[in-house]
Amino acid sequence: MTSSEIASPLFSVLVQPSGRTFHVDAGEAVLTAGIRQGIGLPYGCKDGACGSCKCKLLSGSVVHGVHQSKALSADEANSNLILTCCAVPQSDLVLESRQVTEIGAMPIKKLPTRVTSLIKKSPDVMALQLQLPANDTFGYRAGQYIEFILRDGSRRSYSMANAPHLGPNIELHIRHMVGGKFTDHVFGDMKEKEILRIEGPFGSFFLREDSSKPIILVASGTGFAPIKALIEHMQHKGVNRPVTLYWGARRPEDLYMHDWVQEQLKSLPNLHYVPVVSDATAQDAWTGRTGFVHRAVLQDHPDLCGHQVYVCGAPIVVESARADFSSLAQLPPEEFFADSFTSEADKAH
Repeated sequence: MTSSEIASPLFSVLVQPSGRTFHVDAGEAVLTAGIRQGIGLPYGCKDGACGSCKCKLLSGSVVHGVHQSKALSADEANSNLILTCCAVPQSDLVLESRQVTEIGAMPIKKLPTRVTSLIKKSPDVMALQLQLPANDTFGYRAGQYIEFILRDGSRRSYSMANAPHLGPNIELHIRHMVGGKFTDHVFGDMKEKEILRIEGPFGSFFLREDSSKPIILVASGTGFAPIKALIEHMQHKGVNRPVTLYWGARRPEDLYMHDWVQEQLKSLPNLHYVPVVSDATAQDAWTGRTGFVHRAVLQDHPDLCGHQVYVCGAPIVVESARADFSSLAQLPPEEFFADSFTSEADKAH
């Protein structure tokens, strides 16, 4: 038997309700195969840490690779939920995923980049500017992310903080995780002109422009980065839907681009801004909203059935918003779009 006759078996995947199909090679994760064939399944970290790729297995069987229980609990697994990023088919599959969309002509590329500037936005947030090769093009949607490929082959993920039309440079917002292999370098030894290697774009978090519904944007911490890109994109495209931004942080200083948002309000009459601080001290003299950011949304919008919601931040923020907006405010699940920012130990944005 020749090598050409020893073909890897293929399993088919049918995604409902879209009816789209694709094939998975033996031993390949569902998400990897979907990305390779241009199927816009929802996902975030691609590493079994955030749960953004979770969907319902209607038929067939999978084996999960390494993942975290916060991303897929035992109860969820028993209810036939799977993580497509680490689920390897053992048969043909039928999945239920309402966020299957066409990513468009955005090929995933590996590129060298040069650091052009590092600017501290707060004691633990750095704005990093990257220059892309002049002889190559890099297309992405506002809200997507790239992965840094480190020398040992490990990866770290960060969302673009600028809309594509403001390129060709890429802006990233990086929070210092003490002891983090990559962020210690960013806040320590990294210098301008350093060469880094990236791959992207990745992610299914971007503005759905085929709707006229009012938009709620929810950011926690550096989850503001892709939200900033969405705001710039909407401004560029002349999107006039009502938009309310809720930005949650522990202390006022963590709203590291508060002045930038205030400036955008002057040119975007449809944009409203609600900063929310959870742990203000007396020295902060904070007079604005306090508490959990997703709770502030519920206080202002007890009925979200006619809205679209985009949430970026820590997994606990994303999952709390997903659960409460649906159960308490009647938000249709298909109108909730999210990107979970896991810690650098997992795969950080």
